Amino acid sequence: MEDRNRVVPASYLIPMDGERILLLRRFNTGYEDGNYSFIAGHVERGESFTRCIIREAWEEAGITVREEDLRILHVMHRNSGAPKNNERVDVFFAVTEWGGQITNGEPEKCDDLSWFPMDDLPANTIPYIRQVVEGIRSREFYSETGWEG
Repeated sequence: MEDRNRVVPASYLIPMDGERILLLRRFNTGYEDGNYSFIAGHVERGESFTRCIIREAWEEAGITVREEDLRILHVMHRNSGAPKNNERVDVFFAVTEWGGQITNGEPEKCDDLSWFPMDDLPANTIPYIRQVVEGIRSREFYSETGWEG
């Protein structure tokens, strides 16, 4: 039997307040520590992209989001450069309404949760996250990265 392609699916949440977005700074994870990203997580076996981000919103930021309030803004097909299972499909959901107060639900993995203008991201934003934000600002629904060369 041929070796089939293995893709790692992940969901990302972009809480929005006008032109501001919520970013978290990764800490003590072993991946992109010290850099900003979104609330996110890998989709677990038997879980949809939507169910994943609802779960992650609660785990990482202490907020409840409803499926009907989620809106897909961007999809990215990405080569992560990892030595194994490097191919990713990332779905980015926006939300403007949620329940609860935003709090750092995982202080062992995140050392900052802050709002930033979409047109003035911190210098230490993960490059593919910056690419997604630029795509959203230019109304680009789909992008790819890491496949050059």
